[in-house]
Amino acid sequence: MKLRTVLLTAAVAITATQAFAARPVSIKYNEDIVVEGDQIYSHYVVSCSNGESKDISAWDKRKTWCVGKGLKDDCSKKQIKTAKQVCR
Repeated sequence: MKLRTVLLTAAVAITATQAFAARPVSIKYNEDIVVEGDQIYSHYVVSCSNGESKDISAWDKRKTWCVGKGLKDDCSKKQIKTAKQVCR
């Protein structure tokens, strides 16, 4: 019975932690940056509900959104998906 109570308490704690995970509060444009080969990306700053600020980059005329400033490693086609990812 005690093991069951401990497992139930742990499950509730994990669920509560996930419910309070940081989320994007705002996404603000910062600047356009020209890199090699005349390629341009837009730099945005995401403010998260936990008070942190994170960088994301928009490439290909805002068709591709990537985590980080000027990086093309972890990308998606949706701005909000990338913003949620950096706030986790």
